[in-house]
Amino acid sequence: MILLAALVPASEDIGNADPRALLIAVAAAQAVEHVGLPEARLNLTQAAIYLARAPKSNAVITALDEASKDVRELGHTRPPDELRYAHYDGAKKLGRGKGYIYPHSDPRGFDVDYLPGPLKGRQYYRPSGSGEEEGENGD
Repeated sequence: MILLAALVPASEDIGNADPRALLIAVAAAQAVEHVGLPEARLNLTQAAIYLARAPKSNAVITALDEASKDVRELGHTRPPDELRYAHYDGAKKLGRGKGYIYPHSDPRGFDVDYLPGPLKGRQYYRPSGSGEEEGENGD
């Protein structure tokens, strides 16, 4: 139970503000398995202090909750034709792959919105501005 108290907050309350938090929590869990108690008290305490001092962000769980809500409300939405597999006979007739832009060759890079029609313009992950999410542009 103590380990659960470290593993969940590492993603739910800290997330990408300090991505190392999850690694620290998992390492503490492994230390308990390998070293055992009472010696692993040191590992658990070190991890708890690290997590307590880490910058906080709930952007991960917020993104997951919003995306899950869309799945519940909209159900299955097909990927746009430009992202659908286009390497078979008849694919061109169906419009598969048409308009696809290879992100490494396009000045817009990965800023192209390829979400399916009903989800166009949605943004699930919005960086908090805390820790390593500081200065990230979530637009």
